[in-house]
Amino acid sequence: MDETQKKQDAELMQLVTFSIGEEEFGVDILKVQEIIRMMEITKVPRAPDFVEGVINLRGKVIPIIDLRKRFGLSTRDHDKHTRIIVIEINNMIVGFVVDSVSEVLRIPSNTVEPPPPVVSGLESEYISGVGKLEDRLLILLDLDRLLSGEERDVLTGI
Repeated sequence: MDETQKKQDAELMQLVTFSIGEEEFGVDILKVQEIIRMMEITKVPRAPDFVEGVINLRGKVIPIIDLRKRFGLSTRDHDKHTRIIVIEINNMIVGFVVDSVSEVLRIPSNTVEPPPPVVSGLESEYISGVGKLEDRLLILLDLDRLLSGEERDVLTGI
């Protein structure tokens, strides 16, 4: 592999893309541990509103967060496309419920722009950038900022 090829590879971002409503989001593939089908979620009393509950994944209890609720969007029934994306955030394993998982994308980092002040009504603090693809925009989430320190403490206690 020559230097030019190495440089081009280094500038590619690998993302797992998923949908919530009409919007398409992307997260760094290195943060994603796995993607699983929807399963039985055990409710947790007095958990924050956006926490669906917990699941037992191979002996580990993992808190599950509904990203629709987290982003202040209306809830909808889970269907055959609904998935849980298991992600590591700040040394903590968390599952995010999403409407569907699309694909793994490799996009050049130079097609990503900083987020505008307001993106589709979502609080822009969660957004690390917007990827410009040929026919659509991809909202890149900053997973480390998706949960406040206080919220992480609550999830750790679940």
